[in-house]
This record gives sequence, structure tokens and C-alpha cells, in this order.
Amino acid sequence: MTQSTGTIWLTQDAYDKLQAELEDLKGPKRQEIVDKISEARDEGDLKENSGYHAARDEQGKLEGRIRQLTEMLRRAEVGETPADDGVVEPGMKVTIHFTDFDDEETFLLGAREIEEEGLTVYSPQSALGAAINGKKVGDKVSYEAPNGKQINIEITEAKPHVA
Repeated sequence: MTQSTGTIWLTQDAYDKLQAELEDLKGPKRQEIVDKISEARDEGDLKENSGYHAARDEQGKLEGRIRQLTEMLRRAEVGETPADDGVVEPGMKVTIHFTDFDDEETFLLGAREIEEEGLTVYSPQSALGAAINGKKVGDKVSYEAPNGKQINIEITEAKPHVA
């Protein structure tokens, strides 16, 4: 989900979870992989050492996640849970009604990293997020989906998300 620019809105709880993950990755997890690489290196010929190559791949993924978390936390804006005033903003659990095909979706507007089981997260920078950010319950808006189709929706509920 790495965004190249802009602020990422996070609750204090989400920020703390990401910070704890980063510390774990930089400490114990990083050391665990270094140990695996060292053990595999001691086995001899590195060209045909699958354990060594697997550990190096794991190390690359870990370092990528560390860079992603570091950047995300650098750009994070920690905010309180938004007011329960029906205005859509990051941190709100939003329900929309697709007026063209009579369907409904409930999701969280915020950073994808705060995704919870069973609750989709849309970034405020996504097409849908940008279209509804700042709107109120009852507002009807349309936005262009990634496939180029125009999607018409009505905001039916916007409540602060409590983790």
C-alpha cells in the first residue's frame, strides 16, 4: 500500500501497533534471519545452498517491510477518533449504497495497515476515499472506478471506528 506522498492518518492504537512491529522486525526478527544466513553460510557451497538463498530472500522482504514501516510512521498523523457528526473523514466506518445496482458496502476510511478482520480499508487517496472525504450522511456522489466506469453512491452511515 505504500503511498509515495502525503500524510497517513492513524489512531494512536494503530500507530503503536505499527511501531511495535517495526521494533520487532529491527530487533529479534532481523537477528533471527542473520543467524539463519550465518548457519547456512557455514554449510559450505552457497551456489546450491537453498537454505542460504531462502534466508536471503526472507532478509530482503524483512528489510523492505522495515523501510515501508519507517516511511509510514514518519508520515503518520496520529489523531483522535473523529467526532460522531456524520461527516466522512479518516477514522470513520462508512456505509455506502451503490445506487446503480442496489448494493451496500461498509468499510473503514484510513490507512490500509489498520485493516481488521472482516473490514475493508480504503485510503482517503483512493478514488472512492477522495470522493467521499468531507461529505455527509445522505450525500450522493459519483466517482470514477479504476476500470473507468462511473460509480454512483449514497453515504448512508458514517460513525467513528473504535478498534
